[in-house]
Amino acid sequence: MKFFYTFFIILFSVFCFSQTNIVKNSSLKKLTLTEANRLSVLPLHCLDTEYPNKLNQTVGSIDDLKPPKALHPAFYGCFDWHSAVHGHWSLVSLLKKYPEIKEANKAKLKLLKHLSKENIEVEIGYFKGKYNKSYERTYGWAWLLKLAEEIHTWNDPIAKELEENLQPLTDLIVRKYIDFLPKLNYPIRVGEHPNTAFGLSFAWDYANTTNNEMFKAIIEKRAKYFYSSDEKCPISWEPGGFDFLSPCLEEAALMKRVLSEKEFKTWLHKFLPQLKDKKYTLETGKVSDRSDGKLVHLDGVNFSRAWSLSKIAEGLSEYKHLELVARNHIQYSLPHIIGDSYEGGHWLGSFAIYALNSLSDD
Repeated sequence: MKFFYTFFIILFSVFCFSQTNIVKNSSLKKLTLTEANRLSVLPLHCLDTEYPNKLNQTVGSIDDLKPPKALHPAFYGCFDWHSAVHGHWSLVSLLKKYPEIKEANKAKLKLLKHLSKENIEVEIGYFKGKYNKSYERTYGWAWLLKLAEEIHTWNDPIAKELEENLQPLTDLIVRKYIDFLPKLNYPIRVGEHPNTAFGLSFAWDYANTTNNEMFKAIIEKRAKYFYSSDEKCPISWEPGGFDFLSPCLEEAALMKRVLSEKEFKTWLHKFLPQLKDKKYTLETGKVSDRSDGKLVHLDGVNFSRAWSLSKIAEGLSEYKHLELVARNHIQYSLPHIIGDSYEGGHWLGSFAIYALNSLSDD
């Protein structure tokens, strides 16, 4: 009898904790000023942190052996090029939403310093190097366009100068996409940087926001070519041990962008039919060691799943319940990204900001 009483108490406690957790997570709001101030610390710190640094560089001769700041005067911080790019995006995004953040002036000065005309010219020169044609394809390319899109839609006196300085590099990345996409015969379906669906989503957002109809049409055509016939995505296989993107959900979020509402509903029912179940749950990615630069990727998968789920549910009442799943994923990882190791801190703030911005107002 004592055993059954103890079992009941444990079961009741677990149930109550689960319900409390759901209530807490469901109350998670979009980005607040308090959270913006907290998250701004990360890019403000890492944009000028040159070392440690992962250059991902193909060395053609001894002349290529230069410090990160010499090779990438705009994007040398935050451990690697793409993280530096989305660190700049983080500052612009935060300043757009909350111009009154504590370090606003400092942030603007950093943006003007890093994204100067001269620095961007050096970045362009690097991309034109003999061995750098595929540099940062397509993850870094995607974040560069996301940065350009954010600046383009920023109503601030410095935005025009930043956009003009960045535009030559932005145009180069667009040309690289246009040249590359017809050559890519098969999509890359991984949970890390080369994921094709992620790269196309951010590129489509830029093309859509800037009314670049030719670029948008190319992206839409390739997305449909790659993914239109896909069915029964094995989301139960996710996440992989190092994933920071969900192959299934990134693909679904891309198709939400390029298909009509009717086409998307039909496609999604075949691709991930379980998402329509109002009781659908998806366990968060569990991080065992946040000082490990690869294992901490799973905090990233929680944020990127959240923004993909929010995109899928956007405007579709029958998928509204997915927003709770998204909030649960953010809630799991959000408390850990400030004051933790540099392995996660140099990039996870951007993912958290983008995930929080994706939440609905409900």
